[in-house]
Amino acid sequence: MVQLVGPASEGKDGVLPDNASIQERVVLDSDGPVAAEARHRAAGFLVRALAEHGLPVSARTMDVTRLVVSELVTNAYKYAPGPVVMQLRVAGDLVEVAVWDSAPVLPVPRAADAGRVGQHGLEIVKALAHSFEVRQEPGGKRVTARIALLDDPHGDVSGPRPR
Repeated sequence: MVQLVGPASEGKDGVLPDNASIQERVVLDSDGPVAAEARHRAAGFLVRALAEHGLPVSARTMDVTRLVVSELVTNAYKYAPGPVVMQLRVAGDLVEVAVWDSAPVLPVPRAADAGRVGQHGLEIVKALAHSFEVRQEPGGKRVTARIALLDDPHGDVSGPRPR
């Protein structure tokens, strides 16, 4: 389900005003390739933000969002029993990826270590995200990463450029 929350019109620069957001909440089933489904849902969400709301979404943002979703959802299924809920939200010039799971233990990103094989997921997410946050919530925790919509070093965007 995708819904616009707040005023229905975007700002004149193609970015939503601060008091509005586009969001989608997805309960991911543990049967099948959940990380692939989550990546597909995130890409579709950004494509709809571009097509239906005219928001600029850079190609790099699309790639970074899929990678962040993959890492967060994979970690949730690897370390937590029970359901996983992913929420995608565009607020202002950021896309927010939040993943809730039922494990109460907060993940701790490890220090960079080029010699370590594996367990680089949160390290990657923190390096790519505009901001990163982990919070305990009733019945589990929420891990949130925020990514800039126009985060492209070459300035290429999939949608209209801000004026």
